[in-house]
Amino acid sequence: MALKAVHVSDVPTLDQVPAARTVALSSSLTRLFKGAAERLVVIGHRGKGMNALASPDRRLKEVKENSLRSFNEAARFAIDFVDLPPRRILTRIPSIQFLQVTKDDCPIIFHDNLILTEEHGNLSEKHVTDLCLGEFLSYGPQRDPAKVGKPLLRKTKDGRIVTWDVEADDPFCTLQDAFQGVDSHLGFNIELKFDDHVIYKEEQLAHALRVVLRVVFEFAKERPIVFSSFQPDAARLVRGLQNVYPVSRVPSHRGFRACNLISQVPTQVFFLTNGGTEIYRDARRNSLDEAIKLCMASGLQGIVSEVRAFFRNPAAVARIKESNLALLTYGQLNNVPKTVYMQQLMGVNGVIVDLVKEITEALRPHPMQLK
Repeated sequence: MALKAVHVSDVPTLDQVPAARTVALSSSLTRLFKGAAERLVVIGHRGKGMNALASPDRRLKEVKENSLRSFNEAARFAIDFVDLPPRRILTRIPSIQFLQVTKDDCPIIFHDNLILTEEHGNLSEKHVTDLCLGEFLSYGPQRDPAKVGKPLLRKTKDGRIVTWDVEADDPFCTLQDAFQGVDSHLGFNIELKFDDHVIYKEEQLAHALRVVLRVVFEFAKERPIVFSSFQPDAARLVRGLQNVYPVSRVPSHRGFRACNLISQVPTQVFFLTNGGTEIYRDARRNSLDEAIKLCMASGLQGIVSEVRAFFRNPAAVARIKESNLALLTYGQLNNVPKTVYMQQLMGVNGVIVDLVKEITEALRPHPMQLK
């Protein structure tokens, strides 16, 4: 239905289909997002794909999301970035599609605001950002086989509490673990996630961002990094904070500390938006046109849009391109090969997907004969 709603006149490149299209593999952000028109980056959502525990589709329960196993599984396919998540960023920060910061200032990779377990027969719910690192790592499978972690539960969208069971489980990891344990040629899409229901002071956002940047610029080396956030001020601030990087000293919330760094870490900052599919009090979040304005005013390099918003307003692609911005999309429709290929024709630079293997295979061998 979304594809049928797109007018042919709104598709800027439909009559200029290249003879052979491939999924891009590149270690340079410039080459990734400013290269040939036919380039398409496939980004693994939470690694090899999110865990949808209530779904009948076993592919969404194969590998523990946001784990080293999931990121490295995704690296087996023709993808460019791993999308790590930390769901919110209270007094800290983001996510590689959700990167949160623990109470003792350690960036961890976890999607949900709350972490659930069962203690003495009762349900226990705690905010992840209220935990110290040691307590966070005590949930689920443990790296030390002699230890037994707390049972891990999860709340589904319809409110049910289910056991977090997957075919290939793995312990939780920190952002530093990801940098050190994932193929160094694989780029990271680090989503800086904040709580939609919290009004943050600028110093709160800056503190969280510095905590994350301290790890990024110490351990990323030459790995390409894209930062993104639904929080407009977080996106603006992380872009501004990078003006002091890379330098010989890395700022922390207590000042500057010495750190040996390479000459440069390739990074870009994108603004995440639902594009009007959901409405928020902050008008900057409610349309693709507002997203363009924010990017231009803040010096951001691109937009990550909910794919439904993109199809509702395909003419915005031309405005985004005219503004010299890159465009990525996310959402369930990106697990449909025909939808992804349509975006490729329309000039989208990249897609965030759960079915990494299926989408890359559908695009790569015979792009005009989608599976």
